[in-house]
Amino acid sequence: MGINERKEKEKEIRRNDIIDAAERIFFTKGYDNATMDDVAKEAEFSKRTVYVYFNSKEQIYFEIMIRGYKLLIGILKDDLQKEKACNAIEEIRQIALTLYRFSKDYPEYFKAIMEYENGELDFQKGVPDQAREECYALGEEILGHLIGVLEKGMKEDSIRSDLDVVKTALVLWACMIGVFNIAKRKANYLKNYHMTTPEELISAAFQLIFRSMQTENRGNER
Repeated sequence: MGINERKEKEKEIRRNDIIDAAERIFFTKGYDNATMDDVAKEAEFSKRTVYVYFNSKEQIYFEIMIRGYKLLIGILKDDLQKEKACNAIEEIRQIALTLYRFSKDYPEYFKAIMEYENGELDFQKGVPDQAREECYALGEEILGHLIGVLEKGMKEDSIRSDLDVVKTALVLWACMIGVFNIAKRKANYLKNYHMTTPEELISAAFQLIFRSMQTENRGNER
């Protein structure tokens, strides 16, 4: 390994060390309560060193969110490979189940993605275009898979052919995000006021969604 390669590797290690430290701080104290001083102390670097690699707290949180997206996509690919859904509807159901499991197994990553999807944090300032583009690409990868599954369903006559695949994929993603968000945040409310578990709410939501997408023949099978 040459000198330049060694230097680049060391930079990448430091960069990841800072992100690791920021994860511990953000996930413990919360994004709003955390400071760059906290991150620098946790990473055991000077604040100046942290700013060499990241120009803002927003940029670091954005990188954490990108980690979350990559982890989700990896789990999704593994689950779909293992399950081998027999049709498009079952594959969409598997995607939904994977996303829900991700929200429970990795709640902080899920929260970071939700804050981005819901526009709760201002990521327009302090985040380089390259990082934003990477995040958009990861989101489009998930959307692209949903589009592919919908097209598959139309070919196999399990999903209505009159649907616009892009708009339907966007609605599906929005529904998944919204329902899972409510299921996580309102679990006690659902249980105490409506005698409903988060899982039951999710199941009911997707039954409605699937019925609206299915062809008449497919719907009559259920």
